[in-house]
Amino acid sequence: MGTPPTPAAPDPSVPSIPGNPDELPRRLGVFDAVVIGLGSMLGAGIFAALAPAASAAGSGLLPGLLVAAVVAFCNATSSARLAARYPRSGGTYVYGRERLGDFWGYLAGWAFVVGKTASCAAMALTLGSYLWPAQAHTVAVAAVVALTAVNYTGVRKSAWATRLIVAAVLAVLAAVVTACLSSATADASRLDVAADATPTGILQAAGLLFFAFAGYARIATLGEEVRDPGRTIPRAVPLALTLALVAYGAVAVAVLSVLGPERLAHASAPLAEAVRASEVPALVPVVRVGAALAAAGSLLALILGVSRTTLAMARDRHLPHALATIHPRFAVPHRAELAVGAVVAVLATTADLRGAIGFSSFGVLVYYAIANASAWTLPPGEGRPPRPVPVLGATGCLALACALPLTSVLPGITVLAVGAAAYATRKAITTRRH
Repeated sequence: MGTPPTPAAPDPSVPSIPGNPDELPRRLGVFDAVVIGLGSMLGAGIFAALAPAASAAGSGLLPGLLVAAVVAFCNATSSARLAARYPRSGGTYVYGRERLGDFWGYLAGWAFVVGKTASCAAMALTLGSYLWPAQAHTVAVAAVVALTAVNYTGVRKSAWATRLIVAAVLAVLAAVVTACLSSATADASRLDVAADATPTGILQAAGLLFFAFAGYARIATLGEEVRDPGRTIPRAVPLALTLALVAYGAVAVAVLSVLGPERLAHASAPLAEAVRASEVPALVPVVRVGAALAAAGSLLALILGVSRTTLAMARDRHLPHALATIHPRFAVPHRAELAVGAVVAVLATTADLRGAIGFSSFGVLVYYAIANASAWTLPPGEGRPPRPVPVLGATGCLALACALPLTSVLPGITVLAVGAAAYATRKAITTRRH
């Protein structure tokens, strides 16, 4: 795995050429980038990942959250340094290709597109389950269609929509934490790590919770649309991650103190169940609306990120080249967005929420393992992170991926193998032609 010669990076201070149909204009500042990252993280984790993580770790949920946070911090640091060096759409697909070789970039892109497409379906189903449980699949498909249309009209409108959603979700989460911690039913002893918290369970919970922290990838995959990416991305990524960690920690402590790990593990709507147990039933409808908004914000940002990686892979013909087209008016990869939306809509009709979380976590952990390996190859003059960061990040990603349930690991390995076989076939055909 040699390091290929590194091409000169584009000047991050120079915006895309106006009117160039092959480039995306740089419109996003630090605040917009942070909001897009938060929109993805809050929707994915708070309302979807706590219950399966509690089922895996029991009273070890909070240590699992800490382990996931450490791995996420390493990944965020490596990703931010790489995104500043290569401010183009595609995220680790681009970094792996430039630092490790074409195959590793392709594998990262494949893992991301497949894993995050499953995430999109999971978020759509979360929205449907909270808004109209009896018609969850129908609502999920409608949400995918509507949010794909929002993304189609331009990234600035997507950022504004996500900004409103994040503000509303943070208000709801603050109300949940306040209601739980001030309730007479709250019991601090439920936060103690008991004998049922095994190292394996904690690692498995961390792997599932990592699904919740992966939203900062949206910032990196939007590198081509961020103003002054050399400064914006390294500032936006850790800021978004820190804000998400604070929210996750506060909500996890509040919900655990009211429900305890066993009751949380079996809750289909943990936050709604927590405020009901806190004897504030009037807050339950508010929490359901907040959950739907959070899932919508996450879905909006996920479709945005997946379509940009699809764009980058299509440019290199690893995916159909027709998907690389930029809309002349809205300046978005409209065909990629429509393709992603169509696939997610189909998946949303049959997907299982908890299974999608594990499958997505496996793919994204592989994606970040490659990101950390790429960051390791950066020379000091190109913003290389401290050496322990990519080492701990890559090791942590692989450990968490292996600790996931077999029902997530085996399909994940199969999908990666299919992607690798497709790459090898395409390369062999190309070689014969030349």
